[in-house]
Amino acid sequence: MSQLNIPVMADLFAQGEKPEYLFWVGCAGAFDKRYQKVTRAFAKILNHLKISYAVLGSEETCTGDPAKRAGNEMLFQMQAFQNIETFKMYEIKKIITICPHCFNIFKNEYTELGAEIEVTHHTEFLNNQIQNGNLKIDSELFANNKITFHDPCYLGRNNGIYEAPRQILNKIKSEKIEMPRNKENALCCGAGGAQMFKEAEKGNQEIFMERSREALETKADIIATACPFCMTMLSDGIKMHEKNETVKNLDIAELIAQSLNL
Repeated sequence: MSQLNIPVMADLFAQGEKPEYLFWVGCAGAFDKRYQKVTRAFAKILNHLKISYAVLGSEETCTGDPAKRAGNEMLFQMQAFQNIETFKMYEIKKIITICPHCFNIFKNEYTELGAEIEVTHHTEFLNNQIQNGNLKIDSELFANNKITFHDPCYLGRNNGIYEAPRQILNKIKSEKIEMPRNKENALCCGAGGAQMFKEAEKGNQEIFMERSREALETKADIIATACPFCMTMLSDGIKMHEKNETVKNLDIAELIAQSLNL
């Protein structure tokens, strides 16, 4: 694997540089082996675009979203205020994140605690770069593929972002097909609201099995996602339905990076 140069905020700050964006990697992007691939893909795109950015590296901690969703307000605020102090120390005003859960809590709950930040989800950022002509995708790589997109709850229903990921996918040469339940009616993957960290509740089947079934019934060979929770749950669903040999689950950043041969 070729060396990937990702600038670290402390290093740049020590040299008197102040990058325009903080790339917030998130817990999954840092520690989950599958989502580390998404982190690398998005970093490659940022480098390709020559964006002024940096990551916090070892100074990045959890946003406190799981604690908040599980009802531990005290732990959430402890984590949030620690992060807000870090933002102030490095004079961070703009954040890009590859996780809708991080995006949501920064946008809607950190600002209530006094954070003065502008946060953008990576699908919004990438779509803006495409619309501005900075990012051009002209590849036949996925021309023979059928792609369906799963709406993450914390991107879609919680924040009304439905078009950005679809506009990106429409720039990638391929066949697109929607699941019957999509956009504001999309079914959750089953791991939001701290569900990732607790045992399943009683019921006939787990949510991720139902959602992955819907995705597979479109006959798509690529299920596009934009959230680490969704990727984990749908990847598990694809395996449980024994379709992992024929169906891929790729983040939108991975689709772009592969299209650009990065």
